[in-house]
Amino acid sequence: MRLLKRGGQGPPVQLLQLALNRAGYGPLALDGVFGQGTERALLRFQRALGLRPDGAAGRETHRALLPWYTGYAAVRLRHGDSLRSVSGRFGSSEAAVLTANPWLSPRELPFGARITVPLGFPVVPTNIAYCSELTAFCVRGLAARYPFLRAGEIGRSVLGRPLWSLTLGSGDNRVAYNGGHHANEWITVPLLLHFAEELAQACAGGRELFGVNAREILDYTTLCLIPAVNPDGMDLVTGALEDREALAAARAIAADHPQFPFPSGWKANIRGIDLNLQYPALWEQARENKRTAGIDSPAPADFPGFGPLSAPESRALYAFTLAFDPALTLAYHSQGEVLYWKFLDFMPPKSRDIGEAFAQASGYALEETPFASGFAGYKDWFIQDFDRPGYTVEVGLGQNPLPLTDFDLIYERNRGILTLGMLLT
Repeated sequence: MRLLKRGGQGPPVQLLQLALNRAGYGPLALDGVFGQGTERALLRFQRALGLRPDGAAGRETHRALLPWYTGYAAVRLRHGDSLRSVSGRFGSSEAAVLTANPWLSPRELPFGARITVPLGFPVVPTNIAYCSELTAFCVRGLAARYPFLRAGEIGRSVLGRPLWSLTLGSGDNRVAYNGGHHANEWITVPLLLHFAEELAQACAGGRELFGVNAREILDYTTLCLIPAVNPDGMDLVTGALEDREALAAARAIAADHPQFPFPSGWKANIRGIDLNLQYPALWEQARENKRTAGIDSPAPADFPGFGPLSAPESRALYAFTLAFDPALTLAYHSQGEVLYWKFLDFMPPKSRDIGEAFAQASGYALEETPFASGFAGYKDWFIQDFDRPGYTVEVGLGQNPLPLTDFDLIYERNRGILTLGMLLT
């Protein structure tokens, strides 16, 4: 993480404030402004942990804060430690410690062994702006807390950020969900991460999710989530982008397209390519549609690139999908509260029935994609090449980026879709 000090602003400061609150040094407003209150809280934290009390978050301070960024601590067992004492020391529970360390015997803790101890709060925050760094912390924390959840990468972005994957379950029914194709639709990133955490929690606890036992779901299905297809663009929109050269290039692109407010109107990857117009499903028609609308070069939105799959992010998701071979896909976007289910006249078996079940569970409308935006999308390509159900889910209402105050309602309306997607194929 970058050096954070008084006067700093943005998602990294929000994340710092969240970590200090989690560690008990708040309460701080999660406003992303490094002011006097944040500095004082950080000084108290530094003194308590024996760090140099300079009121700035550098490498050593970030390292000390890591458990409160990721939601777990790596603990070396001491003489006299018991499961109860260790879990209590970190505000955790015995069940959570055993879930994170399935090899551990609760009756006899091995002295000197290093174990993972989940802390007493959810890994995935839903009240601060997202960035690639926070996404990585969430992936790391979920994988540590739930070893049956497999974390990986399907590729890298233009700026080298990982395109993370989270896989749960072992069933023959393979489904894949993705979010964050569009930079200013980053609210779909915590949506998928939060679902992964809820599903993992329910599985670990033997509980139901949307009325179905989570362990039974994951015995039937293998789910792979790609939460953030466009991490560079997300960082640009939320103010977390550190690469000055990339930021300057994006500003220059935006200056040629004043109809898109900067950076809030930015949908594209960092090179100005709209990732959801990159797939080989009549890409030429998408190019023609956007040229007619005046977009024929890199832009904050709607430029389909110089050829299909010319962006590394869309190319990585394409290759992943071919390899994973899912029976159903969901591509999460915002906004409109609508489900798009067709591409041209392709109607994969069960796709209408599944779409109607999604609509009933969410209250979203089931509609056909408008012609002007109906080509070269991920869902279009999947339906065309796989002849299997694929859906674009447009969450929420309003202007992108949607505010996080809308998150709870968005999530509740999508829990059914996310669960039924693993069961209806």
